[in-house]
Amino acid sequence: MTPKRSFVISALLALCLGSAGLAQDAPVPATPAAEAGTQDETGFAPIAGADASLDALIWQKRPIVVFADSPFDPAFKDQMRLLEARWPELAARDVVVITDTTPNPPSDVRLKLRPRGFSLVIIAKDGTVNLRKPRPWDTREIIRSIDKMPIRREEIRNGAQQ
Repeated sequence: MTPKRSFVISALLALCLGSAGLAQDAPVPATPAAEAGTQDETGFAPIAGADASLDALIWQKRPIVVFADSPFDPAFKDQMRLLEARWPELAARDVVVITDTTPNPPSDVRLKLRPRGFSLVIIAKDGTVNLRKPRPWDTREIIRSIDKMPIRREEIRNGAQQ
């Protein structure tokens, strides 16, 4: 190999390795805080399904679980965008968002709820599944559904978190 060719290969290799490092540090714009559990400026910080325990959330939070077979699923991206847009209203209702876009190996949440492809699951504070949707659902409708739950109605009556 000639010295010039060796230099070119070394330079290309360094460039590729440098680019790979930069690509790893850059956020994925399609799902801002979707899988990593990172928090954005609004406080929207979904929990990864592998890190979530539905049993630990009973009587504490209202889980909204968003399943997909890939974080690039258009339905998943749409649902996450809808949830993030009205996050303060959801947070006021003790909502926690759990995302699971890795079917293999299945997380405990995935094994318990058994989704097929994209699925939105709303769980009440007592741990019961309140609603399942096979397509993205508008956050306004999610909020209405939560406000109809008996425990939420009791919270409103008692003046908590209106």
